[in-house]
Amino acid sequence: MATNKKTPKHAVRELGRRDLIKWSLFAGAALGLARWKVYEVLEDTVGPAYAADAACHPTNRSVHIVAGNGGFAWFQLLWPHNDVAAAGNDQFAFHAPGQQTLAAGTDRPLTLAPESPFRTATGNKQITAFMAGGNETHRRDPITATNLGGSSIIAISAAMQVTNPSVIPVVTINNVPFGNAPGAPRPSAVGSAEQFVGLFNSAASRSGGLLENAGDAGLYDAHYAAMASLNRAANRPTQTRAYGTAKTAARLLGTNLAGQLAITDADRLRYGIDGGTRNNVRELAENLIVTAKAFRMGLTSSVVMPAMNDDPHNAFNDMASLRSTAATLGRILDGFMADLASTQDASCAGTTLADNVVLTIHGDTPKNPRARSGWPDGTPSDSNWMYVYGNGLLKTGWFGGVLRDGTVRGFDPATGAENGATSRELAAPASAAVAYAVAKGDMRRVGDFARGVNIGGVVRPITM
Repeated sequence: MATNKKTPKHAVRELGRRDLIKWSLFAGAALGLARWKVYEVLEDTVGPAYAADAACHPTNRSVHIVAGNGGFAWFQLLWPHNDVAAAGNDQFAFHAPGQQTLAAGTDRPLTLAPESPFRTATGNKQITAFMAGGNETHRRDPITATNLGGSSIIAISAAMQVTNPSVIPVVTINNVPFGNAPGAPRPSAVGSAEQFVGLFNSAASRSGGLLENAGDAGLYDAHYAAMASLNRAANRPTQTRAYGTAKTAARLLGTNLAGQLAITDADRLRYGIDGGTRNNVRELAENLIVTAKAFRMGLTSSVVMPAMNDDPHNAFNDMASLRSTAATLGRILDGFMADLASTQDASCAGTTLADNVVLTIHGDTPKNPRARSGWPDGTPSDSNWMYVYGNGLLKTGWFGGVLRDGTVRGFDPATGAENGATSRELAAPASAAVAYAVAKGDMRRVGDFARGVNIGGVVRPITM
């Protein structure tokens, strides 16, 4: 009887192929080679099959924005609930009643504020808003919206992305939650955008001498995470020589990459950041600036970052400041996507980085959309939601939502139709939809983490 089970010999061969691609890209970056040149060398030396595997990632990159301590409420201004915005009530927590528009071409209605990002994108590249998770007021590490069968969709995304050649699979910034998932790599944790840059700057020093300093536990830990991602079989004697090659490449990387990742004033200006920008807004912009550069250089596949964390109860007391913050958030997200769109994706010919990224935004509490006075933490029916940029792989618009009378609607993930499901019940299908987008529509990979979840009503089927 035929079987699809791989023999140990085949498994080793696949491991060797992945590692060769990783090491080649790593060393190529260190030597200043364009990635297409690395693929050309692979084709000439080991054959077109290896080059083809290297040339197009099987999964999308991902960015996960975690807005804690009430800061998630700011994003409600960019993508308000449809019926709340349409009510035109100046006591509701929407700052531009009568100025909203509906995005064109979305699968379900999606209301845009004047400051919303991606306004000119086609309907299939607009935001998907899922009712998902529960209210987790004043947590910096909200997790209910991203729960899929006891695993985190952030960690699941990273687990699926391990097939992508990258120096460090996933970077987390400033203690954001990562969670657990089978096969997820260990994240490299940094405290800020500046430390994100330094993570790659230290690659040389940690393999050229500082690694031997037992007292420098932080560098040793970062070294382990980076090298393990390049060679999962590093403890095997047969891999010792190749592991030494990777360490040498790391020494070269340290002299080249930090400068290319550094944030410039021109970067900040492009993202709408100036001397008067609030620190928490500036930090989000700088995290995304470095992320775009790291993606461009093939250094990582996923970045998890915090946002806002400012509990804006009194935001509506200063409308000028509120509008400025909303406008800057919109410009930051537009700037990030523009940076990605301006760069050809060397990992997939004929596409840009913007074609191969998924973005999620979730938080502890979005605050009550029906009350701007004091902007209360409580939400109707203890509800919460998640915004997802699915890059054409998800149906777009609001799935479920809060109505002007306080009624909360859920959705049937199998059909997309609204129903009475609670947002907590919808965390799993919403997270499964994110997994589908990260996996580039490969439902088999989603099934590895989400058995028995039918999401046919919220995803776009892949046609061959």
